[in-house]
Amino acid sequence: MTDPRPVLDPQLRSPFVVSPEIELEGKHVRLEPMRPEHAEELFAVGDIAEIFRWMPRVVRDVVGMRDYIETAMAERAAGTSVPFVTIDRVTRRVIGSTRFMNIDRANRGLEIGSTWLGRLHQRTSANSEAKVLMLEHAFDRLGAIRVEFKTDSFNEKSRAALLRLGAKEEGARRHHVITADGRLRDSVYYSILRHEWPAIRERLEARL
Repeated sequence: MTDPRPVLDPQLRSPFVVSPEIELEGKHVRLEPMRPEHAEELFAVGDIAEIFRWMPRVVRDVVGMRDYIETAMAERAAGTSVPFVTIDRVTRRVIGSTRFMNIDRANRGLEIGSTWLGRLHQRTSANSEAKVLMLEHAFDRLGAIRVEFKTDSFNEKSRAALLRLGAKEEGARRHHVITADGRLRDSVYYSILRHEWPAIRERLEARL
């Protein structure tokens, strides 16, 4: 009888190394490493109060955005995160941000998170293509086994977007985060596994 338990593909024995200096480019967007000098451009994206409503920390002004970037830079230095700014290839303007985070080298996994875009670019090809670029890099170049996502249980827009992406809902981590206003947030987790990626990629590329 065949053992039904999945095992690691022998081809995935190479080190799981996520470079902090990678750039990912598609037809509509380019993801480039976040830098301190991006603070003003990121703040100028607009709708900051609404965007950061769902984040554990609040950004209200350029100073807050600089602090946000400083924290991201510290995570990158620690090797746990690779933050990007998202750039519209037509206008060459910064339109948002995203990152690889919670990088788990031992188990070949990572999270795609801290993703946000200005209102004009939400529900457009920008978000879908950025996800395709990051998922391609994670699965096809790094050899990831699992990519996960999480969001506030009350963020219905984000939860619907993750299901449209093709991620599977796994459940909630209760009282996971204390938000800036003191609310105890439940985080809902989603994931895409390596063997699920080819079909998801085909569907996403058709949408683009």
